[in-house]
Amino acid sequence: MPGSDDDPIAEDDVTRTDRTDRVALAAFQNIEKGLLILTAMMVLAAAGLEVFRVIDLRAVTLADILLMFLYTEVIAMIAVFYSGKGSPFLYPIFIAITALSRLIVLQGKDMEPQAVLYEAAAILLLAVAAAIMLKVRFKRNGEPASDDDRDPR
Repeated sequence: MPGSDDDPIAEDDVTRTDRTDRVALAAFQNIEKGLLILTAMMVLAAAGLEVFRVIDLRAVTLADILLMFLYTEVIAMIAVFYSGKGSPFLYPIFIAITALSRLIVLQGKDMEPQAVLYEAAAILLLAVAAAIMLKVRFKRNGEPASDDDRDPR
């Protein structure tokens, strides 16, 4: 009877499918890690160019510092994705908060007050979302995260 426990053809199909799935998963994981390394190299190159620009101008602005924080957060997000540890969902939120802050700083006095209010509200909404995610995050063993376990990495 096909599909019974003593049917060698069904076992071969399952084994072959499992092997194919494992090979495909390993290939996708290797592609992901390769793209993460490429992204990290691109971020480091962009950060290096920014440092050279600041040195050339001999002036550091708040926008430059916030841009370096953006680069730092992207590298941290890559590290979390690469290691598979931590909560990778928090880093895009941190990056968005930093990017919005930088946008407010760059536009400065030229912005309409209403636009500043909307961007500040977006920062607040993102911060609340990150706080909620940290609060309800569960450890791998299913227990609620303790107050000592707040580092998203």
